[in-house]
Amino acid sequence: MATETVIVNCARIEKPALDAIDRIARATLAARRRGREVWLSNASDALLELLCFAGLDGTLRVEVKRQPEQRKEPGRVEEEGELPDPAA
Repeated sequence: MATETVIVNCARIEKPALDAIDRIARATLAARRRGREVWLSNASDALLELLCFAGLDGTLRVEVKRQPEQRKEPGRVEEEGELPDPAA
């Protein structure tokens, strides 16, 4: 049986409260009963903390925000010239 994925965008939940968690949990349960997988995206740190507090952090699936990779600046091109003689 193929599982469809439902992505819930949580970006507009600015100040999460337990009623929001209740709605998310109930919607997730209803979707799972219909054979769908639910992922939460754009969840704020406050929402993640509340999910953890409610004990749902292991139950609800949350899309992980990836931090941009910090890269070093590319090496500079040195001026063209003669290489020094190797030490003897």
